[in-house]
Amino acid sequence: MTRLLKFLRLNHSERYLLINTLILLGLINLGLWLLPFSTLRRLLNRISQPNSRVSQPSVHKIIWAVDVSTNFIPGAKCLARALTCQVFMVQSGYSPELRIGVAKNEEGKLKAHAWIENQGKVVIGYLSNLSSYTPLPTLPRNLL
Repeated sequence: MTRLLKFLRLNHSERYLLINTLILLGLINLGLWLLPFSTLRRLLNRISQPNSRVSQPSVHKIIWAVDVSTNFIPGAKCLARALTCQVFMVQSGYSPELRIGVAKNEEGKLKAHAWIENQGKVVIGYLSNLSSYTPLPTLPRNLL
């Protein structure tokens, strides 16, 4: 009941953003399981066009919506979160950069992490040990 009251207290644009973020995060999370990554990126590129018809949320509001939505999507990991954030940032006129890095854990196994940078700063996906990840080459959005 508390969550419902919090949701109802949001203004129209916040509710709209939160609902759309929840839907997109769920679809991206599912797409990561069902589709090749290149196919998912092509689909996301199609919907990631600047949209001046709707109000443009701030980066802070986009991150808030992704963070809240993550609580309702079981298994949503850093890549789904980063891709969701990227779509909404591009639609809002920002120029986010998807970064994927790899590192070895204590047992020597490979681990990966995804984050979004905007103007050289990490906006979602920050980790205290992010510098231990070796970033992979950036994938251009328009080539996939």
